[in-house]
Amino acid sequence: MDETVALIVAAGRGRRFGGDLPKQYARLGQKTVLRHTIEAFLHADGVDRVVCVIHPDDQELYDEAVIGLELLSPVFGGETRQDSVRHGLESLENMAPQKVLIHDAARPFISPEVIEGVQRALNKDAGALPAVAVADTLKRGADGYIADTVSREGLFRAQTPQGFRFADIVQAHQDYIGQEFTDDSLLFEHAGHKVALTAGSEDNFKITTSEDLMRAERMLVDSTEIRTAMGYDVHRFGESHDEHNVILCGVKIPHIQGLAGHSDADVALHALTDALLGTIGAGDIGEHFPPSDEQWKGASSDRFVKYASDLIHARGGDIVHVDVTLVCQAPKVGPHRTAMRERVAQILGVDVQRVSVKATTTEGLGYTGRKEGIAAHAIATARLPVN
Repeated sequence: MDETVALIVAAGRGRRFGGDLPKQYARLGQKTVLRHTIEAFLHADGVDRVVCVIHPDDQELYDEAVIGLELLSPVFGGETRQDSVRHGLESLENMAPQKVLIHDAARPFISPEVIEGVQRALNKDAGALPAVAVADTLKRGADGYIADTVSREGLFRAQTPQGFRFADIVQAHQDYIGQEFTDDSLLFEHAGHKVALTAGSEDNFKITTSEDLMRAERMLVDSTEIRTAMGYDVHRFGESHDEHNVILCGVKIPHIQGLAGHSDADVALHALTDALLGTIGAGDIGEHFPPSDEQWKGASSDRFVKYASDLIHARGGDIVHVDVTLVCQAPKVGPHRTAMRERVAQILGVDVQRVSVKATTTEGLGYTGRKEGIAAHAIATARLPVN
């Protein structure tokens, strides 16, 4: 049984945002707002699974936004946000997690600290929400004039994720079908439960307007840096696990000889793994997957690339672009380049336009020119949080 599931509410239409796309599918840096939000929970400690509630018209947008991510199947929302949340909760009833964190898709800068604070509170309380104390003086207006000054003492701005013990919040939503509440915590209070306050963050704001998106873009630039690293590998032709195919970028290519190596000898993915590891200063492929370890004998090299990619994501980073150059006289790479790019993009969970695969020869010079082996160069570019 999963302990904690994050429920991302992404079914809204965002009428105040403007433009042709709902705000959750707007681009924020290299990814959509929704993907930024989802990845924050996928990398958060103590969150076991993530599920999104989406609008029925957005299936294609959603599929493109989450390519490569391990998520539960999306759930279609309802007429109101409250209906959408209930649909999402009811989709989890067979799973019956202990806790659920309900979060707005348009809050992409949710931090691990805020998520952990809500989770800790749920160890004692049935409900919890992050909040920020009101700092500005509050005025009540009437007919264009100040009618009253409202004390800000004890006032907070509620944020998400709002966390609840799963069985209690499902029951509360089902008991109040047809009654509208401003958020899940208010519904929960009406059901007779107390909701604890935890520390929110000013960065955990909700993107509502195009001006909010501009603010988010500035925050993204200010909080990240670009890192680039290189990788290189070579494998000789010889005794291999597949004598009639060469595996390059995860694609089998018919050839008179295979490449020799402890794993599947995918020289391109080995070079790419080193390049990815280099962006975070994490050593090389041999440190993480030593050839002396029998468990990697014949292993598919996509596991190595995925591992390096996951390390980058675990540090709050994302992959901007990768470029692989193969050096060989044979086999011909050109006819397989599209399949190679698509396979690498699939492994990394990025758009195929962020993957480049090229090939060249040494015009008969050296070991590659003599068709003794294949060399590969790789460059990876990643965006990572500034330390």
